[in-house]
Amino acid sequence: MREFTVRSAILDFDPYTPGMTIEQIQERYGLSEVIKLASNENPLGVSPIVQKVIAQNAAKAFRYPENHAPRLAGELSRQLGVPKGSIMVGNGSDEIIDMLIRMKAEPGRSNIVCYEHSFAMYEMCAKLAGVEYREVKRGEDYALPLDSMAEAADADTAMVIVTSPDNPTGLAASVEDLSVLAGVLPEDCLLVVDEAYIDFVWPPESYTPLQAYDKFENLVVLRTFSKAYGLAGLRVGYGVLPSKLAGYMKNARIPFTVNLLAEDAAVAALNDEVFYNETLQLVMRGREYFLEELPKLGCKVWPSQANFVMFQPTKPAGQVFKALLKKGIIVRPLASFGLGKCIRVNVGTDAENKTFIETLAEVLGG
Repeated sequence: MREFTVRSAILDFDPYTPGMTIEQIQERYGLSEVIKLASNENPLGVSPIVQKVIAQNAAKAFRYPENHAPRLAGELSRQLGVPKGSIMVGNGSDEIIDMLIRMKAEPGRSNIVCYEHSFAMYEMCAKLAGVEYREVKRGEDYALPLDSMAEAADADTAMVIVTSPDNPTGLAASVEDLSVLAGVLPEDCLLVVDEAYIDFVWPPESYTPLQAYDKFENLVVLRTFSKAYGLAGLRVGYGVLPSKLAGYMKNARIPFTVNLLAEDAAVAALNDEVFYNETLQLVMRGREYFLEELPKLGCKVWPSQANFVMFQPTKPAGQVFKALLKKGIIVRPLASFGLGKCIRVNVGTDAENKTFIETLAEVLGG
């Protein structure tokens, strides 16, 4: 068989490994029912209004979408109060991360600063682009090390990336702390704030710098429709960034990356306030339930502003994960994040949350 060469960086590439699906678990363990609390998905599923919009527009699927999703960008501009030219819609916020790194950072010269035990996509995209990825150690109890990130940035730092609320801890950076960080970064350095879980913070005005977007010159905010809006399977997200940078990126991007039905669904989701508010109420109620019940089982729990909670069980995390799996409950062990003693569990429905706690009690007590 013929051998083909690839870039040296690709040879030792560690692929992103998603969690197992419900169908895979059912087949492996012979289960009829499985509760999935591993991927931070919307516990209510997809909005009925969005489902109707997708069905009504399905016949248009043979048409190409408008490039750059202008209808969705316009609706986002109206709701967020930022210029339409500063909004870039992507095939999930992952696409925006990838584009930012490839178009802002110079291979072999630039570096990107993040922190340890964070979302794998940042390092993957940097490595793929041939850009140095610098990881700063977290603070005590996995606190977000904003001061250390500022110290690690130099004249060749293309961007500093902060996930807030953070995955997998659920910790969030305040607007004040992010404002300070933005102000002390090198002149040509972006502050990229990944706000995939921003819908679940409370109070919201304390956490997102987007509310004062016009006061920043180097801010990029990333958001997604995969969590609060229940559209993870359609892959749609967006970035709010300096308009000149957005223009360069739009000029250089591959066309038609956001599909037509995803744009229709996202516009409908933005305007379905009932489903959105029901989601927030359910998630915040479930989050408080976890934060109250997990310590009763002897687990160490981190405060969370996301739709999930990170905890350290009283038995080895890998053992607990497998025991829960056999009983039909999927959670996320965090060894892949470098946090082998911890587990992440996302909020489900009230009934799913109760079943999880009862089953975890059996596993830890058995």
